[in-house]
Amino acid sequence: MADAETEPSTKPGHVTAPLDTDQMPPGVPYIVGNEAAERFSFYGMKAILFVFMTEYLLDRSGELAPMDNATATEWQHNFVGIAYFFPIVGAIICDWLFGKYKTILWISLMYCVGHGILAFVEIPQLTGIDPKHSLIAALVLIAIGQGAIKPCVGAHVGDQFGKRNQHLMSKVYQWFYF
Repeated sequence: MADAETEPSTKPGHVTAPLDTDQMPPGVPYIVGNEAAERFSFYGMKAILFVFMTEYLLDRSGELAPMDNATATEWQHNFVGIAYFFPIVGAIICDWLFGKYKTILWISLMYCVGHGILAFVEIPQLTGIDPKHSLIAALVLIAIGQGAIKPCVGAHVGDQFGKRNQHLMSKVYQWFYF
């Protein structure tokens, strides 16, 4: 059985092979822009996470209940460890189960749900959920999302190029990894 991602699509408007052009592929700015947003999201949140956990975290009643430094360090390290482990899982999910595009879509949605939960961590009076429980759920979803899409997105960039425009690929990867 042929891989659906390599077979030409019979649906109008679906492109499953690189365009035969010597120009920059039209999808590249969206991919690079999405990657930039994802990086700012992950690293921006990670940069303030420790301070949040040790100085601003509340309890279920809305009273200040920060973590001690050791606990916050453990949570932060576990979060980063999960995020850097999950590219392996993302690659397996992509190759064996869903393919690159569905993996990017569904895991990105998981990532967004994690950030949505994170937005509600500091209003336990509204949610009725202990902020530490919300925080751990958010961090797990964000870490899985961040890690699992990594192997797919980098490959997706390369898939945009054909023989006539492959000379532009190094330029795009420079922007992508910048």
